[in-house]
Amino acid sequence: MTKTPSRAALLLTLTLLAPAALAQQSVSKVNGGIDVATGQTYGDVETVNGGITLGDNATVEDAETVNGGIKGGNGVRAQSLSTVNGGIRLGTNAVVRGDVETVNGGIFIDRGSQIGGDVETVNGAIGLVGTRLAGGIETVNGDITVGIDSHVRGGIKVTKPKRNLTVQKRDPRVVIGPNAVVEGPLVFERPVTLYVHSSARTGPVTGATALGFDTPTAPND
Repeated sequence: MTKTPSRAALLLTLTLLAPAALAQQSVSKVNGGIDVATGQTYGDVETVNGGITLGDNATVEDAETVNGGIKGGNGVRAQSLSTVNGGIRLGTNAVVRGDVETVNGGIFIDRGSQIGGDVETVNGAIGLVGTRLAGGIETVNGDITVGIDSHVRGGIKVTKPKRNLTVQKRDPRVVIGPNAVVEGPLVFERPVTLYVHSSARTGPVTGATALGFDTPTAPND
């Protein structure tokens, strides 16, 4: 005969499961920012008008906002990060399994981080330092720096602006830094200034002529 669990046993089971269930809850807002504290775990975190802050070692699924930036500390974990009007900045040793993207804002990813998808902007600079990127990099008007010791398995693409898109006055600046690797092709549909360090490796370049440099940083334009 099957025994019915006691009330005490059921309460104990629910007590043990409750923190795990709570940890996976999602947060959705229209107005206001979202703060995920250090070491906390959530599901999706979404807002329309507000920024998102992820503390050190915080874990989320998709972090998404429209009008606001996303700032992640060291060791954050996420499925994807996206915004429309705002920048995205990650500390060291971050892991994002999918894409990191914004329309109007820059993206910076610090040393030891791993990105499983693409990094994309329209109007905003992209900077990687000691980062491994499984996908590629794409922008229209932004500068790109594949910094020291970074490894991009996809390529780089700077696309031609659409007719209704405001174009910055100067050409985008693209820097492939010391010991950096870009495995895929570098395709430039508009004029850019491209610097490639002597210790860097890249795929084929289309639409630009690479300027070499040996110093720790690229020359000023």
